[in-house]
Amino acid sequence: MSVWPAWRVWDGNGATMWFGVRLEFGDGARVDAIAVVSEGCVSIEDVRAEPALSLDDLAALADWIEDPLSEACGIGAVPDGGEPDTAQADTVGPGGADAAPSGAGAAWPGGVEGQWLVAQKYRAAQEQGVDPVLAVMSATGHGRRKSLRLIGQARDAGFLTRRRARR
Repeated sequence: MSVWPAWRVWDGNGATMWFGVRLEFGDGARVDAIAVVSEGCVSIEDVRAEPALSLDDLAALADWIEDPLSEACGIGAVPDGGEPDTAQADTVGPGGADAAPSGAGAAWPGGVEGQWLVAQKYRAAQEQGVDPVLAVMSATGHGRRKSLRLIGQARDAGFLTRRRARR
């Protein structure tokens, strides 16, 4: 299982953080999810599984990812009757290393995680009716050529559909 910070949005009250979560099983099955942490609460925003999860497996998903996700989010165990420990989650400011990529010097995850995030940005832009390449450029901080290369890699990895049907 792997958990990585996807992006963080700051407002006047604190931050809302998104994390990518991937579970890979020995038989080749895979589950990708986006988890949102806001005000010490963790919720699952999106789940994609190959092959599809049964209802029982979907109900068990929270148990599978709870501990690693809480550790990555910086949320400690909740004492009896107490509040969650969110001190670590608030230690990085708006310009910190965990902030959303915004241009020069911003680190974009490589490999499969980066390709999956590129695909997410691309699809979200398509749904909103904006240029998906510009959305990827903005998210990664890369120029048009590098962003097109990242989109192509996401297509090759199977996260996006092919542009043209093969004959």
